[in-house]
Amino acid sequence: MPRKVRKTFVLDTNVLLHDYKCIYNLEENDIVIPITVLEELDRFKKGNDQINFHAREFTRELDKLSGDQLFNGGISLGKGLGKLSVETGKPSSETLRQSFPEDTSDHRILSIAEHLSLRNKGKDTVLISKDINLRLKAKSIGILAQDYKNDKVANIDDLYKGITELESVNSKLINKLYQQYEGIPVAQFKLPELPQAHQYFILKNGKSSALAHYDPINKVINRVEKLKTYGIDPRNAEQTFAIDALIRPEIQLVSLTGKAGTGKTLLALAAALYQRKLYTQIFLARPVISLANRDMGFLPGDVKEKLEPYMQPLFDNLSVIKHKFSQQSQEYTKIDEMLNAEKLVITPLAYIRGRSLSRVFFIVDEAQNLTPHEVKTIITRAGEGTKMIFTGDIEQIDSPYLDSRSNGLSYLSDKMKGQDVFAHVNLVKGERSYLADLASSLL
Repeated sequence: MPRKVRKTFVLDTNVLLHDYKCIYNLEENDIVIPITVLEELDRFKKGNDQINFHAREFTRELDKLSGDQLFNGGISLGKGLGKLSVETGKPSSETLRQSFPEDTSDHRILSIAEHLSLRNKGKDTVLISKDINLRLKAKSIGILAQDYKNDKVANIDDLYKGITELESVNSKLINKLYQQYEGIPVAQFKLPELPQAHQYFILKNGKSSALAHYDPINKVINRVEKLKTYGIDPRNAEQTFAIDALIRPEIQLVSLTGKAGTGKTLLALAAALYQRKLYTQIFLARPVISLANRDMGFLPGDVKEKLEPYMQPLFDNLSVIKHKFSQQSQEYTKIDEMLNAEKLVITPLAYIRGRSLSRVFFIVDEAQNLTPHEVKTIITRAGEGTKMIFTGDIEQIDSPYLDSRSNGLSYLSDKMKGQDVFAHVNLVKGERSYLADLASSLL
């Protein structure tokens, strides 16, 4: 087998903010950090957002490796890995100056990548960046460039959906599912392959049909019944499956994907309230992503008032549930009581850091705006008795450095499928209105 040619990877700032451990994920290739990147990281160190945390953590990681060799030939990152070095500023070529005359951080990074490319003849020098425009600029002047792909799913079209529709299933088996609550051994269905853990099925044969679930512990397929949770009725098979996953005690981790209006967050919140006695708290959180280049600092008011527009969609979902009941009802007043006692907490995701997550029903909304590393960080903090739900639309990403293949929600459903504590449901049918569904599909 031919030996792999060692490359030199020049890392952009956004790669380190995306995954501060990325330097250990690039195999035997050498890694260069432009000095400009360290300057940019310094500006990101202060703050409570995840990127601020990553900036601080990478700086600490670099400090552990620090030494004279970091600026002179590089330091080995360990067995099977390449060397890490920091490269100081280099003069730009005439081509680069003519193409990009403005003195910016991006252009200084390009200068270093260009210098290394010319110096290391016969060895590929590749700029790694999450910034599409910077990659295009690099390619325009002959510098190799690519996205950071270590945590990307292979093919978005093959992403696990969690639901399989089967036609021409033996009608006797379908009828038997209605009679045997404990389920039927999966072998009797003669499927081409063993289902994934907690995979859901729509079974059909003519006019006979059933909604079903695969139990990986007992290796049986059992029927899924429609269940009303805190005033919310499932309106289709996908929502029925989602509620089933949300209330099954053996499932500790759930991901729900789907376009706007499919009911992801509403179902998760209703299921949380339905099971409120099983948990000490319900957390409903979402990452704060500024839209249309509007920084939060320009919004009027104190921190609470600045964050209110970002949290409002979560309160809207809560309002939908509340208005399923009369104002005098126990269910209605219970929600207000839980909010006042902080048994139900709606908050920006950054504010959750440092809090205990034992016996918590934890819903992370808009999870497609999280990196894979951020999702991992959240899940690894789950304590005993905690259930975690991640919801989002992988086609509607607000972060400039994530896409449908590299976001944390896609990564989660791809990597966790088959685990006996995990279930995934992709919701397709919109339930807001025909107009909303049409706009979501066409516009």
